[in-house]
Amino acid sequence: MTVTKKDLTDHVADTTGLKARESKQLVEDFFDTIRETLASGEEVQLSGFGRFNILDKRSRPGRNPKTGESVEIAARRVVTFTASHSFKHQCNPGLAGSRPANI
Repeated sequence: MTVTKKDLTDHVADTTGLKARESKQLVEDFFDTIRETLASGEEVQLSGFGRFNILDKRSRPGRNPKTGESVEIAARRVVTFTASHSFKHQCNPGLAGSRPANI
């Protein structure tokens, strides 16, 4: 199942008692703040959830898979997400309390 922005808005309205219009604005403002922060080059860290970060990737050589022609892949910025440890354990209950083995 995919959760949409509308689903989030409805959930916020149901759990907080806000009107639909107010919850929609709250969700929009939340995502706008994340977008603006990342666009300015700063990271967004949400405790218990994870961290969004912007990475600057250099240009690099690539290959067109259809023609085999060499092409230059342009430099770009990408968004990365790293889940927090607590979020990872919520998604994988069997891992709760387990630690990586020392090799």
